[in-house]
Order: sequence, then C-alpha cells, then structure tokens
Amino acid sequence: MPSIYTGKNRLLAAISPDDFARFFSTLEPIDLGLRQVIQDAAQPVDHVYFIESGVSSILTIMSDGSTIEVGMTGIEGMIGIAALLDPEGLASHVIVQIPGTALRMPLARCQTAFDESAAVRRIMHRAAGNLFALSAQTAACNRLHSIEQRCARWLLMAYDRVGTETMPMTHEFLASMLGVRRAGVTTTAGELQRSGLISYRQRSLTISDLEGLRALACECHRADHERLNRMF
Repeated sequence: MPSIYTGKNRLLAAISPDDFARFFSTLEPIDLGLRQVIQDAAQPVDHVYFIESGVSSILTIMSDGSTIEVGMTGIEGMIGIAALLDPEGLASHVIVQIPGTALRMPLARCQTAFDESAAVRRIMHRAAGNLFALSAQTAACNRLHSIEQRCARWLLMAYDRVGTETMPMTHEFLASMLGVRRAGVTTTAGELQRSGLISYRQRSLTISDLEGLRALACECHRADHERLNRMF
C-alpha cells in the first residue's frame, strides 16, 4: 500500500500509511536558508530533518577552522540519522548548501518510531548505510582524484538531488566543500567555464553541458548516482 505522504522526501515516501499516521503526522514544515546551520557539532541534537528540496552538507571542521565536506543529503535522506542510531554520540556539523525546505520532528519522537516499528528501522538503516557508503567514497575520492574530477562530481551530486542546473555558489564555498585552496577552485572553475561545461556569474553557477560534466567526473559520481537509484 502506498504511503499517505505526498511530498518528495524518499525516506518518508517509503514509510507505510499506518506508521506514517502513527509517528510522522505532526511533521513541521520549515524553510532552509543558504548557509544555515541546521546541526551544530557543539550542540546536542534535538530534531531531525527530512529534506524536501535543497541540499545540505555534512562537514568536518578542523582546529584551524578549515572545513571539508564528508557527506551530502537531499531528498534521499534525513539530517540527524547518526543521532537516531546513537543518541549519546557526537553530532555532525550540517549546513545548507542549496536553499530549500524540510519537514522537522523532535529526535525523541523519531527515536520512538525507530524503536517501535521494525519497518521504520529497516528504512532508517538503509538510509544510514547509504550515507556511510557516501562518506567512504568521498574519503577515497579526496585522496585519489584530481580537483577537476572532484569538482565535477560535487556539482553532479548536487544536481542529482535538486534537479536544476543553476545553483548558488561561490569559489570560497566550493573550496571549503572540497577541502582545497580557493585559488585551486578558481583555476578549475575557469577551465570548466572555458570548456563550456559550466557558466559562473554573480555568485551563481550553471551547468551548461551535463553530459560533458559527467564525462569529466570520476567514477565516484557514478557510484553515488547508482546508490540513489537503488535505495528504494
């Protein structure tokens, strides 16, 4: 029987009508603003978020303030799943990289659903496994592939989650996501633009040649794309 949920989040769409009515009927809609911190690693987690549009980044922040993205979540998942699996564990630092909307619920309420419904547990475990696999792939990608390949992969991963070629972007932000110097991203973006793969103006980036960008990206994008397609 299909879920009574009619939105775009794939996790919620996979939940049965009975479980949705019992545990998820009081979800609160919220807007997600650009660069908004929706989970602070220094603060306890009190809510989880099911993204309906936009994209968030899970970041590791080093002692000198530098950051690198270790995970990305859009309509395929939720923010706060690590806290759901281990409420006593450390929180991740999560910011909004592409504005959108989400449905929010208290962590304790989601924990009740997780504890009391085997079907909900299976769905959440699948989402957690996808996120962990993405983090492992990202670690390998950061070590083995060029900035050009990684930049193409990142843009395609964002596109896969929002379905739009144009997204807000600065070189500084992209550099922090990839864990490289701004000069390296500026050079790479310039090369991609001269090749006709992207266009960049006024803090906005547009994918001009989707197939060309896919040809440039490393194998890690294909792995992520396939994971998204088979999750549910």
